[in-house]
Amino acid sequence: MGTTARDRETVRALLRTHGRTYAEEAGIRLRDTPQPLYRLLVLACLLSARIRASVAVATARSLAEAGLKDPRRMAEAGWQRRVDALGEGGYRRYDERTATQLGDGARLLLDDYGGDVRRMRKKADGDPGALRSVLQEIPGLGPAGADIFLREVQGVWPEVFPRFDGKALQGAGRLGLPTEPAGLARLVEREEAPALAAALVRAALDEAVADDVRR
Repeated sequence: MGTTARDRETVRALLRTHGRTYAEEAGIRLRDTPQPLYRLLVLACLLSARIRASVAVATARSLAEAGLKDPRRMAEAGWQRRVDALGEGGYRRYDERTATQLGDGARLLLDDYGGDVRRMRKKADGDPGALRSVLQEIPGLGPAGADIFLREVQGVWPEVFPRFDGKALQGAGRLGLPTEPAGLARLVEREEAPALAAALVRAALDEAVADDVRR
């Protein structure tokens, strides 16, 4: 199915009103370098729990403000310091378990990948499905968390594009947009895809977002 002028107008309105990635909200300037990619990995772990996205984003900021921006600092921080930083962000329901997972994940990344998320990409050898599986080696990062990471990283890792997971496609359906990734990809440049995916997820989670766009 082709795209229409109405689809393009809807996407422009959606991007204008709600087109901010979760990485941007967390203060992450995403580039293909180790630190922002690690911070995105942590954010994806936080967002994949049953907790409000706003709390996960605030907690990712809190961890960064505590200096826990790379796997070595995360691993060396100690469990209590991680718990405290999680609590500062409001992530209290899962703080103890998540503090353990963040420490274990940082150590795995250091031991197996030299602390560099790009080596996980290299292991997948250009296969997005394989990359999705590799990402799930990180404790606490299940299928949903891997999808969140891939949605956000597709602007800098071209082989991932187009990445619109089930939640994004649900939002697309609510807005009357194409409900397959290829159809949505035709409506944006690759660099805009993460923002569109995030906006579609917001539309899926909150009908008021869809109402905003319709108006």
